[in-house]
Amino acid sequence: MKRHFQKKLSISYSLELIGAYLLAALWILPLLYAFWAAFHTKEYAIHFELFAPLTLDNFREALSQAPFLRYGFNTFMVLAFLLPLQLLVSTLAAYAFARFNFIGSNIAFSLVLVQLMITPEILIVQNYGTLTSIGMVDTIAGIGLPYIASAFCIFLLRQTFKSIPKELEDAAQLEGCGTMGILWRVYVPLAMPTYLAFSLVSVSHHWNNFLWPLIVTNSVETRPLTVGLGIFGAPESGVDWSLISAATLMSVAPLLIAFLLFQRQFVQSFMQAGIK
Repeated sequence: MKRHFQKKLSISYSLELIGAYLLAALWILPLLYAFWAAFHTKEYAIHFELFAPLTLDNFREALSQAPFLRYGFNTFMVLAFLLPLQLLVSTLAAYAFARFNFIGSNIAFSLVLVQLMITPEILIVQNYGTLTSIGMVDTIAGIGLPYIASAFCIFLLRQTFKSIPKELEDAAQLEGCGTMGILWRVYVPLAMPTYLAFSLVSVSHHWNNFLWPLIVTNSVETRPLTVGLGIFGAPESGVDWSLISAATLMSVAPLLIAFLLFQRQFVQSFMQAGIK
């Protein structure tokens, strides 16, 4: 019976492994095609020939037709503006929810969790009206402003802060630390894996965000990579899969390079933060 049970486990593991490989293949095939088309002329974009000549002309042509370097700079500025504010606001909110008992704390935290169930697209009209009233439409800050208070980050940090032993806080108080000193010298250092994990999620999400930046930006000076790529690949300007693939690779290259260089650190940060 034990042998039969082990055999069933082996079969189950094999099926899971095959399924994982199939899903990985489905995920990577579009990326492989983008690599193929980007480094070949349009004659070979949809015609696979192993020894087809390679070329970098598609990248030069894409850069000459659209200001992708400017789009990349705009995207970087959005992240540089948004991520520090997200971490600051979420740290203060999570610390308050984790360590202070105040009237209505449970209700307030429940309202924060409700935000997790509301997709940002539902609030697009209201957010656009708010930005219009304060004159921040078509600005870098306007792209990131609606996302500063992240319910996901507040939830992650609150759970992490609650898992930190209270004795460490008591010891810091004996050493003369005030409330903010305890936060920055005890809680923040011990929550670094959570900060890193959320930062990776936030950067990836806002690097690829499309709908909100499309609505709130009107000029090259504020347009991020996703919107610039969408306009560049619009059917009205003709569809050249080699050029579009080259532009796509330039758009995703920073994230791909970062993942390949720091893959181990990425995985460890997610595991330590408890994100499954």
